[in-house]
Amino acid sequence: MQPSEHLESLHWYAIHTKPLQEKRALLNLEQQGYECYLPLLTVEKLRRNKISHVDEPLFARYLFIRLDNSQTGKSWAPIRSTLGVSRLVSFSTEPARIDDLLIEALKTQQSSLDNTPQSLYTKGDRLVITDGPFIGLEAIYQMHDGESRAMVLINLLSKTVRLKIPPANLKKIE
Repeated sequence: MQPSEHLESLHWYAIHTKPLQEKRALLNLEQQGYECYLPLLTVEKLRRNKISHVDEPLFARYLFIRLDNSQTGKSWAPIRSTLGVSRLVSFSTEPARIDDLLIEALKTQQSSLDNTPQSLYTKGDRLVITDGPFIGLEAIYQMHDGESRAMVLINLLSKTVRLKIPPANLKKIE
């Protein structure tokens, strides 16, 4: 087989993982020698009443794997029994192929987002205060004040007032 023929037989496919096991499936597949890609997004989360940055899968319960569909390619059989993997995504009996251009676009997009985490709250979000003396009042998120607090506006006695509140005491109104 010529090297160019080998590249033509390599294609990306989607793996459906077990709940919250995308990273586990990725690690176990890579340890078996498979080329995989798990697009991640850095987001702000509340952990122990503090904001922290966490890498989360861009597509919950999915990752991508590059497989050789030629006769001489690595066997696909071990994928099913890999820890963290639920199944190879298929339509009917045919595994769902993912266009190489889509994977490249995701990788490019991810590299441009790496240094900017997705904020827990964005300016203008409607929130409700869940604890403290202003519990139950609606607030409008303004900004993070850099001291583990959020700057919000509340309407108090027909006047808009700025408050600094721990993010753990706020909940977004859907």
